[in-house]
Amino acid sequence: MFMPSNAASAPELSIVVPAPADVAALEDSLVSVLENRPPDAEVVVALGCDYADPWGIREEVRFVQAPHGSSLTACTNLGIAAATGRVVHVLAAGWRATPGWTDRPLAHFARGGVAAVVPLVVADDDRIVAAGIRTTRGGRRLAIAPSSRTVANVAAARLPRPAAPVLEAGFWSASLLAATAGFSTACGDWLADADMAAVLACCGGDVVLEPDSRVIGGPMRSQPGAFTAGLQAEQLFWRALTAGTMLPGLVAHGFETLRHAAASAPFGTVPMLVGRLVGLLQFGAHAARSRQLAAIRQAVDGSADARTLRIDEAHERLARPHRQAPPAPLKRSA
Repeated sequence: MFMPSNAASAPELSIVVPAPADVAALEDSLVSVLENRPPDAEVVVALGCDYADPWGIREEVRFVQAPHGSSLTACTNLGIAAATGRVVHVLAAGWRATPGWTDRPLAHFARGGVAAVVPLVVADDDRIVAAGIRTTRGGRRLAIAPSSRTVANVAAARLPRPAAPVLEAGFWSASLLAATAGFSTACGDWLADADMAAVLACCGGDVVLEPDSRVIGGPMRSQPGAFTAGLQAEQLFWRALTAGTMLPGLVAHGFETLRHAAASAPFGTVPMLVGRLVGLLQFGAHAARSRQLAAIRQAVDGSADARTLRIDEAHERLARPHRQAPPAPLKRSA
C-alpha cells in the first residue's frame, strides 16, 4: 500500500491550491474548499503572486510563497513539499470543490494499492469537461473529454481508463509524490501530468476514475508555441519510453511526429521539428529519467505483491519551503 513513513502523525488529506497569478480565481477556489472542507484535512496555498489575505484566513489556510512568475507546476510542487497529509489533492486556482468531493477518493486510498484517483471535471451546466488524461505509445497527451455527456448519464458512459488525473485536479498518494519530488518541470505545464503518467505506469498502483467525486473546472493551461510544443513533446516521449516497450514505442513515435508536423502546418511545422530535434539531443536528462523509472519498476517487480509496495521517502525529505509568518488575522473593513 502506498503510505508515507510518518503515517501515524499525518492528517488524512492535504488540499494543495497552486495559484501562480490570478488572485480572484484563488478566492473562488478557497471559498468552495472551505465551505466543503472535510474533517482531518489541511489546506495549503502555494502563491506565485502577492496575496494580502483580505479575509484573514491564515488560521485556516497555510500559505507558502513561490518566486513571482512561477509556473503552475512549480507552485504545485511547492505546495506538495509543504503538505503533510497521507493523500494530496491538487485543486488549481479557479477550480472549485463540490460537496463531498473527497469522500470516495479517500475511501479508495483507504483500501490500499491506489496511486491516484481521478475526479470528474464538470462545467457549471453539469457537462463533463474532463475525466483524466491518457497517453499514446508515440508520446501524445490526450484529454479524456466526453463533452457531449452530462453528469446525469455518466453512469451509462463507457469512459476510457485514465492514465493520470489532469494537473489541475487530482488525488495522489503522498508517498508517490514524495518519491518523485512532485511533478517534473521538464515538459512544462502542458505535459506535466502526462509525464507523471509514466511514473504511474511503472509504480504498480491503481489509477481510479471516480465519477462521484466532482470538481468544477476553471482556467485550462494553454498549449505552448510550435517550438516549445515540439521540444516538450519530444522530451515527454523519451522520458516515458522506459514505462512502455521499446520497439513499438519507437514506431509509434515516428507516426506521432508526422501527425504533429501535419497538425502544425503550414507555419508551425519547421519550428516544431526544430524543437523536437533539440529535445532529442538532451540525452543526459532522458537517461536520468529512464533510470528513475527503471528503479520504480524494479521495486514493483521485486515485490511479492505490487499492491503492498511501500515508498518510505516521506515529505520531510523534500526541501521545505519558507513559510510566511502568520500575522494577526486581518478583517475586511465594512
